[in-house]
Amino acid sequence: MAINVDQVYKTVLLIINKEQRGYLTPNEFNKLATQVQLDIVDTYFETINQQLRVPQNESEYGNRYKSVQEKLDVFKTIGSCTYTAPTTTQPGFFTTPTSSGTATGTQNLTGTLNTISYPLTTITQAQVEQSQVVVTVNGVVYTNYNITGGNFNLTAGALGVGVSIVITLYPLDFYKLGTVIYNDDKEVEAVQRNELAQLNLSTITKPSTYFPVYIYEDNKITIYPQSINSNVQATYVKKPADVVWNFTSSAPDYTYTWNPSTSVDFQLDITEQTNVVLQILLYAGVVIKDPSIVQAAASEIAQEAQNERN
Repeated sequence: MAINVDQVYKTVLLIINKEQRGYLTPNEFNKLATQVQLDIVDTYFETINQQLRVPQNESEYGNRYKSVQEKLDVFKTIGSCTYTAPTTTQPGFFTTPTSSGTATGTQNLTGTLNTISYPLTTITQAQVEQSQVVVTVNGVVYTNYNITGGNFNLTAGALGVGVSIVITLYPLDFYKLGTVIYNDDKEVEAVQRNELAQLNLSTITKPSTYFPVYIYEDNKITIYPQSINSNVQATYVKKPADVVWNFTSSAPDYTYTWNPSTSVDFQLDITEQTNVVLQILLYAGVVIKDPSIVQAAASEIAQEAQNERN
């Protein structure tokens, strides 16, 4: 169960506005919330490392290693790696997966007479810029377009009246590499360059299609032996989607009204909601220049961290 972005935003506003300390705009909140979500995911890796070094209890809800793994599970996925043939200056290599293939936004449009520009209403420009975009017209992939300034623009003239235009976003969400797999069932072992040199010294340890190895540098997976040029996948941790609290406003007062259809919730486990609020308040205190909020939030966060270590 994800954390509702509207609940978090209203809680943060309630706390910082209780004594008229300041105001956090939706744009500021979205940036802070996105950063906080990524910060929390990053802590999972270090927590797992720490918990592997200490004994774990077998209670149903008190196993910290199990709890953190469960929180990270939502971000785990697998994708195919794309092969690039060798050149005279570099060996062949695979690139890491770019998208898990799970759509995070869809915009449906209908062609109208002489119209070549359509405003985005259910997806945002920010989402577009961080995604792989696929556009179909009546079910056929279409490429004569650009998306700028919050508008979908046709670059080859207007389409027929009534045609169905579907814009689908697939996030560029690769974040942390897990396991490289060859032919669905062989785990490719990660090695350093010096280790590869040592392995190549003996015909017994030299990499083969039965026992392949790889070097991972600059998001490139170079597999040995070089005869492997297909059927490679990689498990990885996805980068969380950007948090978005979106809104509508109308005359005469132009107040912000939450728009759930174009908003994006936190992808974190619901048990992280308190942590999310505290972390956002810590950053918000800096934004609105209120040290009392920074101190209070920092104190609560430090206490939570201490409780987790005990």
